[in-house]
Amino acid sequence: MMLNKITTADARKKFSNIINRVAFGEESFVLTRRGEQMAALVSMKELKLLQEIEDQIDIDDAWESKNEPGEPIPWEELKKELKI
Repeated sequence: MMLNKITTADARKKFSNIINRVAFGEESFVLTRRGEQMAALVSMKELKLLQEIEDQIDIDDAWESKNEPGEPIPWEELKKELKI
């Protein structure tokens, strides 16, 4: 994976080109402002992969929690604790 840094000002000037490079060239860009990293542009393929990884981590965490010792917490009590 190629990772490029570009300022937000330059990204505005070259937006169409950058989108094509991300979408079809599978490049990634980190957008910076005053030297600080602000956001990233990644291909849909990479975004889907990141989402799949996040989903798998959530599933692993849920199984780990399910297997912890102790009594389950009633839903109503949990909602109060989480203030939802």
